[in-house]
Amino acid sequence: MDKLYTKRIIFVGGKGGVGKTTVASATALQAAAQGKRTLLVSTDPAHSLADAFARPIGDNTTRVAENLDALEIDPDHEVTAHIERVMASMKRFTRPDMYPEIERQMRLTQQSPGAQEAALLERIAGLIDQTAADYDLLIFDTAPTGHTLRLLTLPEAMAAWTQGMLRQTARSQQLAGVLDHLSPKAGKDISNPMADPAEHETADMDDRTAAITNSLLQRQRLFQRVRRTLTDADQTAMLFVLTPEKLPILETQRAIKALQAEQLPVAGLVINRNLPATADGAFLAQRRQQEVRYRDEINSTFAGLAKLYVPLFATDLEGIEGLRAMAAELRWDQSQR
Repeated sequence: MDKLYTKRIIFVGGKGGVGKTTVASATALQAAAQGKRTLLVSTDPAHSLADAFARPIGDNTTRVAENLDALEIDPDHEVTAHIERVMASMKRFTRPDMYPEIERQMRLTQQSPGAQEAALLERIAGLIDQTAADYDLLIFDTAPTGHTLRLLTLPEAMAAWTQGMLRQTARSQQLAGVLDHLSPKAGKDISNPMADPAEHETADMDDRTAAITNSLLQRQRLFQRVRRTLTDADQTAMLFVLTPEKLPILETQRAIKALQAEQLPVAGLVINRNLPATADGAFLAQRRQQEVRYRDEINSTFAGLAKLYVPLFATDLEGIEGLRAMAAELRWDQSQR
């Protein structure tokens, strides 16, 4: 993990309560101190970045340190904005007498399961695709299995949803063939949600149909570009935080297996809150013995992955100074396999 800051994107994930946000924030501070223009993004609805930095952050980029901006994505705002964009787009491509039906469908969609995830992931895709000129490094404080894996299947879901809406228009039959190509279920031009969308001839289409087709293709290409970035080990790293305990080990094992199945590069593990050798007393001695067993399990279960062990601090880590204390323990060049 000594080359972690040569990446463009770092996802920091892990089970709740293991110190994921603290590690993500300290990592961002460390990168910024090395001159990297860094954007730290929280995609967790229960945001903790503001707590970690002991200052308000919110849904707009906020400067929290030199070379470091932070952002907490508001999922409710993202859903509303996403629905409004889709509704405006659909109204441009349909007759006015269809507007009430579109608005009804949008109200139902806003309350549907997965709407929040779809909106959040579209924002993530936009950040990845559009911020390269402004930032050297993006760090996402999120659970990769919960968000990134959904990102991989979002184009299929959105293509299917769009197809259902477009079938209500007078041009539905003409668009059906185009939309079938956009859906991996067709099994013709693409075999998975992230394959390159086929180029479709729009010369024989009227302006409205061509505009719809181009809009859908642009959307598909966005996620294809993001997919290429996420699976490129030279650009992206998935970093997991866990503690030397049973449940975090099991959850991390499942998460890594799922990510590797999607060819997403896992850079390594941060094993947080290890009792220092100086901790005394019978209770802590017993606890330390248990940690030794779990560290052995971590070393065997995740053999081949880089591992960095971080001690348990005597007090809570608060604000910039607390995060800098954590950053001082993130000695990536001393990680072990």
